[in-house]
Amino acid sequence: MKESDLNLPQDELDARLREQLLLSRAVPGDRLMLADATLLAALDGTRVLTPNERQALAASPLTLRRFRQLSLGRRASVLSPAANDPVWSGSSGMLRAASTSEALESLVTDDGCWTLHFLPQQDGWQVILSLSADAPFAARLLREQLLLRVIDGGGAIVLQGRLDTDGECERAWPFASAPGEHFQLYGAGFAVEPVAP
Repeated sequence: MKESDLNLPQDELDARLREQLLLSRAVPGDRLMLADATLLAALDGTRVLTPNERQALAASPLTLRRFRQLSLGRRASVLSPAANDPVWSGSSGMLRAASTSEALESLVTDDGCWTLHFLPQQDGWQVILSLSADAPFAARLLREQLLLRVIDGGGAIVLQGRLDTDGECERAWPFASAPGEHFQLYGAGFAVEPVAP
């Protein structure tokens, strides 16, 4: 807490103290419990958090800090959007159909801007994130070289890196189970998001 905060009215000071206590708790094994898409939908008012999601949010300081960061970022982009520069804060998607006979080859975000490709290798898979050239924010992302990550429905990082000049980022698949099986285990969801500096 900053020294200037001590001059705040008692109610606001109490609220800031409660916020700081919640955000600074240490929870062993804490990880992101909710995808950015879920948190952003709650901030936008397009989706209400379920009781289990609210409980997960309250129990995870890391998820609370991410929720706060998204809230502050959203407020800043509303107050000062760049002229003619589409704002992108993340995209999400789902594993639509579970086929046990065929290996998962690709996943596409709901907005159609991102595709995850899965290429079998001798000792596992290679995962490639591709940005659609038609995405309204493609030019900005390629120009700014933002650090991006893909997370699964459980909040684990599938891939993290910067796009190359072709709008792709490639890494080895980091999990023991096959991509399709892995996504099914974690709610079949995934998200592509910028990594906060």
